Amino acid sequence: KDFKMNIAIKFRKSILLITKIFIVLSVTFLFINTWKTHYTEALFSKNGNYLVIFAFLIIFLTFISLYGGFKVGVSRLHELIYSLTLAVVFTNFVMYMVFCLIARQIMPIFPILIGMVEQIVMVFIGSSCANTIYFRLYSARKMIALFSGDKAGFELIKKMSKIPERYSIERGVSVDNTDMDKINMLLDKYEAVILCDFDKSKKNEILRMCYQKGKRLYILPSSNDIILNNSYQTQVFDTPILMCRNRGLTIEQAMAKRAMDIVIALVGLIVFSPIMLITAIAIKLCDGGPVFFKQKRITKDNKEFDILKFRSMIVDADKDGVRGASDNDDRITPVGKIIRPFRIDEIPQLLNVLKGDISMVGPRPERVENVIEYTNELPEFALRHRVKGGLTGYAQIYGKYNTSPQDKLNMDLIYIEKYSLLMDIKLMAMTVKILFMKESTEGFNEPTKK
Repeated sequence: KDFKMNIAIKFRKSILLITKIFIVLSVTFLFINTWKTHYTEALFSKNGNYLVIFAFLIIFLTFISLYGGFKVGVSRLHELIYSLTLAVVFTNFVMYMVFCLIARQIMPIFPILIGMVEQIVMVFIGSSCANTIYFRLYSARKMIALFSGDKAGFELIKKMSKIPERYSIERGVSVDNTDMDKINMLLDKYEAVILCDFDKSKKNEILRMCYQKGKRLYILPSSNDIILNNSYQTQVFDTPILMCRNRGLTIEQAMAKRAMDIVIALVGLIVFSPIMLITAIAIKLCDGGPVFFKQKRITKDNKEFDILKFRSMIVDADKDGVRGASDNDDRITPVGKIIRPFRIDEIPQLLNVLKGDISMVGPRPERVENVIEYTNELPEFALRHRVKGGLTGYAQIYGKYNTSPQDKLNMDLIYIEKYSLLMDIKLMAMTVKILFMKESTEGFNEPTKK
């Protein structure tokens, strides 16, 4: 038994690849079965059918890649299933339109919906098997956490401890109370090391130790680390140097981004106009108060503007002082409890995009009070304002409503440093994924400012 397990571990990457291929081929087979059984009018007489199957595979794999459907062992099981389900739904939606175009008529949609249910069941089975196989073949590494009393470090350790199947944190050591020789000896007992934020000289020394011993490292980065990580490596004769461009968007990028903002905002306002009308009527009928809610926010170059939202809280919700929404907040109206989880309250911000206050994608603009508070505590927070704020952004996709200012800043810096139009398109597509994820709308458990 141990011999078989050792063989399996040796070929674990190949085993996981086969599992992923099985999921893709199973879903594809179910698609072909639905197509040939219920959409015969959309069949070609010769080789055109192979082109349709190829198109399905390309579209399906694209959506899987976009939504992280193959991040086995990285994403939690329910996130894995959710990502693959989204890929199935959107791929079948595209293929249904292809069927209609081939047949030159509107085809019945019910059969493809039944086919999607079958595919989602297969996704559930395949994802569960892949997840089980992964954690059988990849045992959690024994880890040591090195910290210095920093709050962010303790928060990281706490988060990693919630995933024991991936991170086995067996010991925590304060670098303030332990000499370097002892830390050097302790590193030999563990497979991986978590480095929190502490004195740079000590951190650099431990980095060298870990590199020499071949230990896997998990590092809590600073803002400077992220900027350096996205630098460009070049040479000056025989001396390697790192160059940080720090130029922001080029004129061409800014023009293309603005053109895309206008087009998407106009299309969005047209598509969502029925939802906006229904929401406005519901808010008015609920308590007779104003439909919209305005709030001062900060965007590029510290410019103030009024962000526009559907009102989801009672009138004068902040009369007792400004505070962010918490779980089960009694200030949220019955209508607000419906529109907030699905981000319907954010739709009027398409008008802000059209006006040019914000972009479709960018660092989420914070309220004036928060910017002052966060910048006093974290001076580099102002770096977010090098680009225009956004309706959605990197921190909104990968973070939560109650993500810390430091983590928001770091994620927004990643976006600013890696900016491209392709990234904007990807982040807008990924926004669809987070609409139904409870974690992304999670409120503060304590009355903390948002």
